[in-house]
This record gives sequence, C-alpha cells and structure tokens, in this order.
Amino acid sequence: MAAKTALLLIDLQKNMLDPQNPVAGSENLIGRLRGVLDRAREARIPVFLIRNCGGDGDPDVKGTPGWELDDRFAPASGEPVLDKTTCDTFASTDLDTQLRERQVDRVVIAGLQSDWCVRETTQGALSRGYGVTLVADGHSTYDGRTRSAAEASLAVNDEFKERVDLVTAHDVRF
Repeated sequence: MAAKTALLLIDLQKNMLDPQNPVAGSENLIGRLRGVLDRAREARIPVFLIRNCGGDGDPDVKGTPGWELDDRFAPASGEPVLDKTTCDTFASTDLDTQLRERQVDRVVIAGLQSDWCVRETTQGALSRGYGVTLVADGHSTYDGRTRSAAEASLAVNDEFKERVDLVTAHDVRF
C-alpha cells in the first residue's frame, strides 16, 4: 500500500515574514513554499498549517498581528490550523491524532525556524514512526550569535539526512 502523505507548514506567521525583520532568505523561501503548497492542494493531500503561540512579550503572542499566518499561507477550506506552545508540534497539539485519523504515515515538513520548530517537529514525527520528507531548502531561521541562518539550516539538514528523505522544494512530489 502506498504511503499516505500530509504537508506540515510550520510557523509561517506574519512576525517572521515581516519585511522589517524577516527570517533569512524569506522572499525566495516564500516562493518555494507556495509552490509546495500549491502542489499539495492540487494533489488533494492533507495540509496542516501550524502556528506558534509565543509567551508574554514575544512577537507571536496569541491574538496579536504577528501571531497570524502570513496571508500567502492562509488556510484553504478544511485545512486545519494548529496552535502550538512547544517547538515540537506533536507535544502541544493533537497533530498525531489528526494524522492517524486520516491514515497518514508520511509527512512533508517545511517552515520556520530551522533550528527550533522545524528540527523538533521533524524529531517528533520520527519518534512517532512517521516517514519524513524534510524540504532541504524549505526552512529558514534568523542569524544567531555563533552561526548564520544558512549554517543553522544546513546543520538541521545534516542532522537528519540519514533518517529522512531530504529533497528540494522543486523536487517535492505528492
């Protein structure tokens, strides 16, 4: 039986895609992820939009403008938006239950931030037995104190390369 796949788009929120303070490479990233999202919708696979709920003083406090999904990633009819409070989406939402109800056994993961929520959700999916496709050029973060955003993203890809299908956004197929 062929694997049933779902797309997980993590934290594509206004605060991280704001032109005043975007994650590294946001313009190109948005284009790549829109392409993946469009193909997923054309293939009629489940799409889950995940939104981080930050703590007091964070730019993504629930209900604030920065917490909202970027308009380019607004959910289509029937697409769940899951609000999480942990880096691992599985730890603070019912994502696992929703995936199992849809008989999904493989997830395609992309979004923000590479070294936090993308990394932890990828690990969460693997620990729950899902096959994972990580979109190699489909995640980003901010420059840190000790490494650039690009270095952080590459480190996540390198960490998982033996345990996931690592593909470019162009090569994601549903």
